[in-house]
Amino acid sequence: MQVLSQQIAGAIEKSSWIRRMFETGMEMKAKFGAENVYDFSLGNPDLPPPAAVAAALVEIAGTLDQPLALGYMPNGGYPEVRAKLAKELAAEQECELTGQHLILTCGAAGALNAFFRATLEPGDEIVCPAPYFVEYGFYTGNFGGVLRPVPSRPLTFEMDLAGIDAAITAKTRAVIVNSPNNPCGVVYSAEELAELAAILAKHTAANGRPIFLISDEPYRFLTYDDVVVPPILGIYPYTVVAGSFSKNLALAGERVGYLAANPAMPDVAALMGGVTMTNRILGFVSAPAIGQKILGAALGSEVDVSIYARRRDAMAKVLTEAGIEFSMPQGAFYFFPKAPGGMDDKAFVDLLMAENVLAVPGSGFGFPGFFRMTFCIDQDVIERSGPAIARAAAAARQ
Repeated sequence: MQVLSQQIAGAIEKSSWIRRMFETGMEMKAKFGAENVYDFSLGNPDLPPPAAVAAALVEIAGTLDQPLALGYMPNGGYPEVRAKLAKELAAEQECELTGQHLILTCGAAGALNAFFRATLEPGDEIVCPAPYFVEYGFYTGNFGGVLRPVPSRPLTFEMDLAGIDAAITAKTRAVIVNSPNNPCGVVYSAEELAELAAILAKHTAANGRPIFLISDEPYRFLTYDDVVVPPILGIYPYTVVAGSFSKNLALAGERVGYLAANPAMPDVAALMGGVTMTNRILGFVSAPAIGQKILGAALGSEVDVSIYARRRDAMAKVLTEAGIEFSMPQGAFYFFPKAPGGMDDKAFVDLLMAENVLAVPGSGFGFPGFFRMTFCIDQDVIERSGPAIARAAAAARQ
């Protein structure tokens, strides 16, 4: 008897490599001891939240004797928090913005799912540069959409803009970019984004319906070497930005994010009304009350990013000493190196696993031949992993 739909049964069969490796890591830690396993599989931010988060929780606790202290609120979130966030995003995006142009969501994932539910028809296509965040395929598939990845340039990971242009058809509903990128850490330049916007404007005019530009930005705050993430919201009328506070406020489990739309978008009020409705009917209803209140108090604070910078340097040293080719990530907390010796990425991940090192094959991100390693783990673990990674790389070159 089949209890699952064919779609979900197939999705489980092809399920996320990240989660699969994370679960393997738990088994290995139980078998060999946590200190003997080097787990670079899951991007779970481990830094403590900034002090403003703890202060906010104390303040929230003091209000719980009030009626509806944690009760329902408008589906788009508390108006006062939306207004504060709009002011912050307006400065960040160099674009006029009010609370009417954004809603609070259950993380960036909730924002993307609500947006796709509001805008996709069955068979619509979403184009994205590869490598890409693995869940994009599931998010689009939830609503009958199809993900169409376009490989970026190896090692530099610059977008293949000509390839994106060629991939757009009458079925294309959106292009989604993620900068800084998970898994490769690239930050797309202002020039790349401007050219992409021009491509979308051309196709929107030809197709007679909008092709949206979606910018997924949970790592916007985390860049290195004075790299700046260019503002994107105002570069093209049909742009929306999704983000979250999982990383910069270390609130991954609290599930607070947002979707913001370019105020200059034609029918922007209709779009925001539709996304507010889908936020409700998908069962999110609204972002968590406590998370919203924390955000309202802690907005502008962030974790100590210098810790990630030191870890990045330590990881680069380990990979260099192992003779593994990579590009230095400009942002986020991932390396996306090339599998050594021309080896298949899954085969090399198996070699790493034999050394108790856990990484994720690039095939899971639509980019075979590479593999992902997160560095949101203790620096001591990164440094101690060096000999094991070097042995696996040497074996791959034999």
